[in-house]
Formats: sequence, C-alpha cells, structure tokens
Amino acid sequence: MPESQPTPVEPQPLAPARLAMQFEDLEKQTHAAHFGMWIFLASEVLLFGGLFGLYAAYRAVFGADFMAAIAHNNAVIGTANTAILLTSSLLVAMSVYAVRLDQPARAGRFLLGAIALGLAFLALKSVEYAAHFREGIFPGAGYRFEELPQAGAKVFFTLYYLTTGLHAIHVTAGLVVLGWLAWGCFRRRYGAGNETHVELGGLYWHLVDVIWIFLWPMLYLMHR
Repeated sequence: MPESQPTPVEPQPLAPARLAMQFEDLEKQTHAAHFGMWIFLASEVLLFGGLFGLYAAYRAVFGADFMAAIAHNNAVIGTANTAILLTSSLLVAMSVYAVRLDQPARAGRFLLGAIALGLAFLALKSVEYAAHFREGIFPGAGYRFEELPQAGAKVFFTLYYLTTGLHAIHVTAGLVVLGWLAWGCFRRRYGAGNETHVELGGLYWHLVDVIWIFLWPMLYLMHR
C-alpha cells in the first residue's frame, strides 16, 4: 500500500489588531500610538539631557580630575558594550522588518538575540561595577579610592554611577518589553498589518542605545 502523505499543518492565523473604543479606526489608533511614544521618548531625552548638562558643568570646574578618572575606567568594557548594544539595535530593526513581511517567528528569533545581547551588556556592566567596588570607588560619601582622592574624581564617579545606573534600569525595562514582544511574535500576535507594538518597542530600544552612544565617550574616551 502506498504510504499516506502527512497532513500539512495549517499556520496559526494572525491575531487581528484590536481597535480601542476611543478611536474611529486603526489608522488613527496607530498614529496616536506613535505620537505618544515620541512624546515619551522626548521626555527621556530631557531627563538624560539634564544629566549631560550637569556633567558638562562639573567637567568645566574639575577638568583635570575628570580626565584622570575617565582614564581609570575600563575603555575595553565600555567599547565592547557599545558594540553589543549597536548589534542588538540591528537585530531589533530586523525584527520589525520581519514582522512587516508577516514572518513573526523569525522576528521573535531576532528579538531573542537582542535580549541575549542586552543581558551580556548588563553582565559586563556588573563586572565593571564589581571592579570599582573592590577599589573603593563608590558614589557620594562612600568614595574612598586612594589613587584618585581629589574632589573632582569623587564627583565624576558619582555622576558615573548615576548615569550608568539609570541607563541600566532602562536597559532592564527594555529587555522586559522585548521579551513580551518575542512571546507575542511566537504566538502570532504580531505580523503584517499588526506590527505597531513591535515598532514602538523597537523605538524604545533604539533610544536606550543612542543614550549609551553619548555616555560611552563621556565616561570612557574623553581623557585627553
């Protein structure tokens, strides 16, 4: 008897986009979602912009101390983390493209790759923090690094912990968002015609990466 052919498995249908009651149609809902995200991102830029301004003001006062403190930071780790985040941004962009092509499973795999890189970023940052703690480099009144006892170095490392710690919180929040999006992609909640959530999550992750691009030279490279 001829062998029976296996019955092809029908792909799971894409979950339709949900229209909230306050919107007339999906186009207006999508426009409002993107506009709201850009407003949120602008508020984040204002937050970090204030910290960058504070850094610039203190550097103008303690220029030599800041340069000595920057030279002490591990530029290899800082540069490696920059490459890690830039690569993760590429994977997130590829996930958005895959969703628009109605390939949510592929998009989910890209998001998992970005999550792995984000975790690697936090792991390297933890290694760097641990090295500083062993040397007595703590923020504020806890600072007791004998190699750089100057007041300016203490100010620099306090700003270092403030900016990188706040950024790490944003990275952690971004990883939660990416994980939720990856889960949705594997369950075919997102696809062509229903990609708004993936796009908005991608925008947030790109902001996290852009902020680090500014922190990288400020905290690791500007020692000359």
